[in-house]
Amino acid sequence: MYAAYSVLIVTFFVVMSPYLAWQAIRYRKYIGSLRQRLGYLPISFNLDGDESIWIHAVSVGEVLTARALLPQLRERYPRLRLFLSTTTMTGQQVAKNNLQYVDEVFYFPFDLGFIVNRTLHLVKPRLFIMMETEIWPNLLRACRRAGVRTVLVNGRISARSYPRYRLARPFVRRVLAHVDRFCMQGEESARRIVDIGADPERVVVTGSLKFDSLEIPGSAQDRGRNRILRYFRTGSDRPVIIAASTLKGEEEPIFEAFQRIRARLPQTLLVIAPRKPERFDEVEQLARRGGWTVARRTELRVDAEPRHDIIVLDTVGELAQLYQIATAVFVGGSLVDQGGHNILEPAVFGKAIVFGPYMQNFSEIARAFLERDAAIQVRTPRELEHALLGLLNDPVRRASLGAAARALVEANRGARNKTMTAVGQLMPPQNPGNVRPFRIVH
Repeated sequence: MYAAYSVLIVTFFVVMSPYLAWQAIRYRKYIGSLRQRLGYLPISFNLDGDESIWIHAVSVGEVLTARALLPQLRERYPRLRLFLSTTTMTGQQVAKNNLQYVDEVFYFPFDLGFIVNRTLHLVKPRLFIMMETEIWPNLLRACRRAGVRTVLVNGRISARSYPRYRLARPFVRRVLAHVDRFCMQGEESARRIVDIGADPERVVVTGSLKFDSLEIPGSAQDRGRNRILRYFRTGSDRPVIIAASTLKGEEEPIFEAFQRIRARLPQTLLVIAPRKPERFDEVEQLARRGGWTVARRTELRVDAEPRHDIIVLDTVGELAQLYQIATAVFVGGSLVDQGGHNILEPAVFGKAIVFGPYMQNFSEIARAFLERDAAIQVRTPRELEHALLGLLNDPVRRASLGAAARALVEANRGARNKTMTAVGQLMPPQNPGNVRPFRIVH
């Protein structure tokens, strides 16, 4: 089965090679990271061959969630290095620019036996932590053979992926047998992972680390990252709509809704943040075709109010702080069938949140927000327009939604301690001994 899986991976790369080559040429993807993805890390990466904890976080969301565990991992295992891998370029950028306590950041290797063995030899992990649902068969088998403990944290099995896992259950069961602990976000995900083959004795419900990873507004660390606000000196009387993490197919209805909103409230500013950096140009041109005055965030002058209709947020890592200026927030990936995106970042600032019908990736969180009247779910682009316009015109409703959202975030913290308890059962905390200093990755 493992041989067939490896053949499938090689076949996939062969079939996809023209597209990957085009992405490399057009967007400069993969070229700079190829050596690391093949298991060749820089000579300076782990020069002394120290043992480590290896955390894998696919992209931006998982990187920011991993932030919740890093201080306690450093405190409890001071003699182990902390390494973090990502799959995407944007995840790599955010990890290098925003994470403390991590010694090195690198790209996740292709899941082929000889490549993952090469990476393990250099990283030398005693513990491998997978964020959310990152199940890589060859790597997990290599970890088991090398005596590396493995844990899935903040785990979830979405409604979309669940049937696919069930189809391959005999193989999935063998793969999951190599995982020592499953820390799942909720009861439904725990039930699903047991159904596809996980040992129930290894499964624990810890809650969502996304709540614990949020920085409390007003903290010293938070204030240090507020540089973005200097480019948005908007007046208190100017409504601001933030359309966050939008995907292809969502910008057109957003712009149509914005046009009708502007007919009622002509001073309204729209800040739109495409999920994928390679779509910045496309979204900007789409906005210009609508006749709007458009600027990119990187074109704005510091300490000045934007005099444009629409701002395209063409940066990585600034969106979370920008929520502070929002009057209302639409969270994308939810008007098209892509499973939705994180609604907790605007919630921690007490913002009124709107999302679409497709929230499978955050189903338990979305359900909790709706049950507590902490967000609004819309089904159609027309409903989106009515919801946003209603919020802009009703400060009492905005305040009520925002307060409920913030309270829900505060009430659901605690997954970090439960997760660290599970980790400690696999690998008891170390005595401090000779503590090796950490560095901040830049």
